[in-house]
Amino acid sequence: MPPLDAELLQTPLQALHLELGARMVPFAGYDMPVQYPMGVLQEHHHTRASAGLFDVSHMGQLRLIGEDAAAAFETLMPVDVVDLPVGKQRYGLLLNEAGGIIDDLMLVNRGEDLFVIVNGACKVGDIAHIQGTIGALCKVEALPDRGLLALQGPKAVDALQRLVPGVERLVFMTGAAFEWESADLFVTRSGYTGEDGFEISVPGEHAEALARAMLAQPEVKPIGLGARNSLRLEAGLCLYGNDIDSTTTPVEAALKWAMQKVRRTDGARAGGFPGADTVLAQLDGTQPLARQRVGLIALERVPVREHTELQNLQGDTIGEVTSGLLGPTANKPVAMGYVTPVNAAVGTRVHAIVRGKVVPMEVAALPFVPNRYYRG
Repeated sequence: MPPLDAELLQTPLQALHLELGARMVPFAGYDMPVQYPMGVLQEHHHTRASAGLFDVSHMGQLRLIGEDAAAAFETLMPVDVVDLPVGKQRYGLLLNEAGGIIDDLMLVNRGEDLFVIVNGACKVGDIAHIQGTIGALCKVEALPDRGLLALQGPKAVDALQRLVPGVERLVFMTGAAFEWESADLFVTRSGYTGEDGFEISVPGEHAEALARAMLAQPEVKPIGLGARNSLRLEAGLCLYGNDIDSTTTPVEAALKWAMQKVRRTDGARAGGFPGADTVLAQLDGTQPLARQRVGLIALERVPVREHTELQNLQGDTIGEVTSGLLGPTANKPVAMGYVTPVNAAVGTRVHAIVRGKVVPMEVAALPFVPNRYYRG
């Protein structure tokens, strides 16, 4: 993160956010909209019911180029990159030597390159890490001049296909190149809300015009970071820096699904990534976990926020909450956090200590709201 007195960066949509009456806050070194006049609650409900437009241009975009790019990138992550088909997208995890998560990311095999999107707060470090470790094996090209827009919700496809015909043929976790008014777009059918939707990489100089064109569609409203957070939490999705960080392993974080069989013990390309001994031992059950990420529902209508202590019914500390709020769609207080494995089973009762008072909670299955991705 930049120093507190550093000047905030701006996305290509800065003027549009101000015109729309956004309340702006510092986020990942950028001046970003946390909400618009409609308010966080209505923005959340609108995205679940129709289509919401998010500016995520603070995130890092890069290309890995060269015939060895996939094999090289695979050495940094417990993920199958080599066998990823052209046009398919995958969730990835950069790991450190202890098996901790440096960042989570999305990658797409575009045939001529791997297109990678990393978190805004981590992008400078991520790009330096990738360049420093595999830069001799493939070309690592940052794309700072591109914006990134996310159109999310059940009516996102209706709105976007009017502007960019053909996007309706994409299914969840696929991507393709398109053109809009001479601007080259790369569109994936993905997002971070649990809803159907798209992420659209666009040249920065065309980002505002494309955003205005989408906002002119009857289904679409602008949505800020506040609703983005409540949407992703209800969907059971991790926020880097809250729910996962360099001290948590993928197994502790309940992200085993992100590690394909080919990279696991006895797989054709087992191991070979940073922290593999630790991660594979945790996966195989030969190294016990100290903690585990779980979903939590409060049994009283009291929001339980990040860093809240969690205790067992005997009053012993067993973990803490990493994300929490009153879920607008779930209509109850929901949270994620880490607890000791003996307390991680769904249905286990625990106590959150909120301002010195006990709030009873129950370990719950994730997601809190059913995902509605379009799989064809």
